[in-house]
This record gives sequence, structure tokens and C-alpha cells, in this order.
Amino acid sequence: MPVSHAPVSEFIHPTAIVHPDAQLHPTVKVGAYAVIGEQVKIGAHTVIGHHAIVEGRTEIGERNQIYAGAAIGLDSQDLKYVGAESLVRIGNDNRIREYVTINRANEADEVTAIGHGNLLMAYVHVGHNCEIEDRVIIANGVALAGHVYIESLARISGVLGVHQFVRIGRLAMVGGMSRIERDVPPYTLVEGNPSRVRTLNRVGMDRAGIDAETQQLLKGAFRLLYHQDLTLVEALEKLETFSDDNHVQHLRQFLQDSITSAHRRGPIPSRL
Repeated sequence: MPVSHAPVSEFIHPTAIVHPDAQLHPTVKVGAYAVIGEQVKIGAHTVIGHHAIVEGRTEIGERNQIYAGAAIGLDSQDLKYVGAESLVRIGNDNRIREYVTINRANEADEVTAIGHGNLLMAYVHVGHNCEIEDRVIIANGVALAGHVYIESLARISGVLGVHQFVRIGRLAMVGGMSRIERDVPPYTLVEGNPSRVRTLNRVGMDRAGIDAETQQLLKGAFRLLYHQDLTLVEALEKLETFSDDNHVQHLRQFLQDSITSAHRRGPIPSRL
């Protein structure tokens, strides 16, 4: 692939290698020895750290901070990947720390997607076809296998693995060094090996501004799900008429989809 050394300027270090066909907004900053590939598009005020690599069909939005040694847009590591023109799409205002790896999707025009305002700490791996919504925090050394989906405001502690096709719900909190091989319900705190639902994520809900009345409704829903002598199917039937609150119904629908969708692995059970 033909490359060119970037011109000396206040924004692009002279040792950086930027393909002449890459599309960088004039305000993008590129650090020393970074490599930017042919099909890359980067929006205004994004900073690419030294020795970072951005390759493949990769679209990065505005005001992102990408730190030293990150590798974004490289091929999927799935053995089924055969060179398809897939995509990585990253939104705005993300912080992607040192040595994070984000792989492209498996098939042509499929996407590995990261939304807005997320923090991916050092050594996080985002596998092919993953989707991360907004304002998610993922701590150091977390590995996401292919097709993992993380809803907004989730918090994932460090040094853990997430199995392929797992979904992590909105405002969920995952404890460090857990084994996450099934879906993590929204608004819950999950930890352990094997992992178990422990309680509601009250701290997270407080920080997100969820009012006391809604938290009480979620507490009632949690009791139906985990503290009564009901099957999950029976508890979900009761939740349909328990409350029309959006958060309660999001929890119900998440669990319903978890047990009925073809690729979902079912929800993590409680400690009971």
C-alpha cells in the first residue's frame, strides 16, 4: 500500500505516516510515528497519539482522544474472516487509552461500532462486530469477544473476559475479574466466577439521576425476578403489568429478548 510521510506542521508530526487518500479534518493532531491508512476518515479536533495505528475502513468522529499505541481498524481475528471490506465506526468525545485494540467486523459492510462519550482504558480489546453505545466505561485489560453489545452507561471493571454474543444492559455494573458468559441485566450489579446477579446498581442509578420513585419500581421488579418463587417466564409475565415505567419495561424486554433471541445466551442468574 503506498504511503507518504506527513508534512511538517503544528498538527501532524513529521515522523507520522499518513496515506495521501486518508481524510483528516485540518484540526486533527497526529503524534510521532503514528500510521493512518488509506480509507480512514477522522473528524475535527481528534488527537491520534504517538505510535497509534488507524487502518482499514475506519470512521472516527470529533474530539476523540486516542492514546499511544492504540490499534484501530485492523482485520478481525476470527478465523472465518477472509478480507471483507468491513468497517469500524467511532462517534464523538471518546477516550481510547494506551494499546486498546478495536477490530473491524467480519463481513462486507458490517460494523464494529462505538458511540459517544465512552472511556476505554488501557489494553481493552474490542472484537469484531461489537457495539458499544454511549457513556460506557471499560476498565483496564477487558477483552470483548465478537458480537458483544454494551448498552449506555454500563460500567465494566478490569481484567475480565466477555463471551461472544453477550449483551450487557444499561447502567449495569460488572465487578472486576468476573467471567461474563451470559447476558448482564440492566440496572444490576454482577460479579463472580461463575458470575451472579448480586443486587441493583444503586450507586450507578443515583449518578445517572434516576429518581427515587423509579428506583423503588426497579426494586420491586428485582424482587419479582430474584426473590420470589417464580420461574423467569412467570416473573416476566407479571412485569408486563407491574408498571409501565420505561426503565422497568426496558429491564423486562431485555430479559425477554435474552431468552428468546437466536444468538443470545440467556441471562446471568442470581446468587440464590
